[in-house]
Amino acid sequence: MKLVANFVEKPWGRHDLPDWAAAPADLKDPIGELWFTPPDGAHLPLLVKYLFTSERLSVQVHPDDAQGRARGLAGGKSECWYIIDAQPGATLGIGVRRPLDPQQLRDAALDGSIEEEMIWHPVAPGDFFFIPAGTVHAVGAGIMLVEIQQNVDVTYRLYDYGRPRELHLADGTAVSRALPYDMAQAVRASQGGAVERALARCPIFTVLRATDADGLRARLGQQPVWIIPLAGFATANGDSAGVGECLYLDSPASLCLSADAMVLAAVEGAL
Repeated sequence: MKLVANFVEKPWGRHDLPDWAAAPADLKDPIGELWFTPPDGAHLPLLVKYLFTSERLSVQVHPDDAQGRARGLAGGKSECWYIIDAQPGATLGIGVRRPLDPQQLRDAALDGSIEEEMIWHPVAPGDFFFIPAGTVHAVGAGIMLVEIQQNVDVTYRLYDYGRPRELHLADGTAVSRALPYDMAQAVRASQGGAVERALARCPIFTVLRATDADGLRARLGQQPVWIIPLAGFATANGDSAGVGECLYLDSPASLCLSADAMVLAAVEGAL
């Protein structure tokens, strides 16, 4: 089925959205996110969304499954980011320069030095980053990206640049693994390599980038899959999706891609 696009207004969002992300006229505030959800409101285990940023998002962290369940949640939240567009100088904050224990992380959040402790990675279109639960992170300004995440609404805000929003220092420092980011979990567009590739593969989800429907079907088997077109069109079971849209398929058996298509495909678990 074709998932429904839901625009979410955010103070750090943008008005200069691409043509394929035209927001409804009644939304006047900046658009920060575009979520894709089933038309019947059912809960899916993964959530696909776009982010559009004009300012840095808060420095934050998410618990893993065990930590989330211990707090009464359905699970934790690991996520990944595929960069669609980045203004000159745009960065992502992922990981910290040196290992920090919970007290050091709390102190850095309170005095603002966490901005200097963070590693701010320059980004370009086509870059990909897997963000395991527990990673201290922040999306920078001037970025448009696709996010694929566990569908659990849990974020612990550690630092917000003096903006008057609630912080969650006790929970956030308790679940953080405040360490340098392992760049083996990133794929840089500048490194080249095949378009057809696995971008993330872990016990929680697998994300592939593909242009060939036959090869993609062979790799996916018969399990449910989210298809996010980055170029061209994807069709299945009478539904079609282009850039800025998303399909959810019980099985990829009927999936077809246009000749100019490039898609992200996400499934639960490891392939």
